[in-house]
Amino acid sequence: MSSTTAGTTAERLLEAGREELRAVGHQTLTIRTVAHRAGLSPATAYTYLASKDRLYAELFWRFLLEDADVRPEGADPVSRVRWVTRGLAQRLAAAPELAAAVTPALLGPDPEVAELRLRIGAELVRRFRVALGDEAEPDVLETLALAFSGALLQAGMGLMTYAEMADRLDAVVAVIMRGSR
Repeated sequence: MSSTTAGTTAERLLEAGREELRAVGHQTLTIRTVAHRAGLSPATAYTYLASKDRLYAELFWRFLLEDADVRPEGADPVSRVRWVTRGLAQRLAAAPELAAAVTPALLGPDPEVAELRLRIGAELVRRFRVALGDEAEPDVLETLALAFSGALLQAGMGLMTYAEMADRLDAVVAVIMRGSR
């Protein structure tokens, strides 16, 4: 199979996975139903997507990449970091099926997800680094990443909504940034 065909097949599966996730939710979705929606055999689908968790992590990775090149707005580091956290939280609030699926997927033991987990974490740190600018301290970057990850987990567990997450992170960012000066 050529790399173009492989890429096309993978893209078909991911698009079908996105559609199936929206249609039936993460608990009902199966790789078989994704394969059917993509017009492929289940065996072909399992070649590209070994698990639902891999699908959800890949969809989340691509979700992050959709706006990865957008520069954060704001006159100072606090407002730029808030712009990043609020923007991500609002986008997740607008994609509830993906938000519900990705939390357990990223927390699970699936080795297919491990590399994506690292890429996702690195992308979040990169966004915070860009928002902070040249004065980005490693401890502040790590604290922001931990705070954001914790907020994602709490929202994923249903302890707050993604819209509430945006508001609550505004205060967290202010405390972190006040402590970094």
